Amino acid sequence: MTPLDRLAATIAARKTADPDTSWTAKLLAGGPEKCARKFGEEALEAIVEAVRGDRARLTAEAADVLYHLLVMLAARDVTLADVLAELERREGTSGLAEKAARDG
Repeated sequence: MTPLDRLAATIAARKTADPDTSWTAKLLAGGPEKCARKFGEEALEAIVEAVRGDRARLTAEAADVLYHLLVMLAARDVTLADVLAELERREGTSGLAEKAARDG
């Protein structure tokens, strides 16, 4: 089991936890909109660090982005396995061809 798998499992387990004792439960209790907003904030922070070029800060912000992405997905009952299956489905397909198929 990878660290990402363990993190996803922890987030799933916290869906029923007390929001007063779990940050994850508190985020999820706020609903998908709150989770999406927090993910957006963290993504922006990662973008800032990517532009600044601070590798250590970017690494830390990227970890935050992954966590908040998984929380946002959990808020809509989308699992890491669902996302990985979609990536696997796309494997071997040109990114340009895949984007054209979605857009057209």
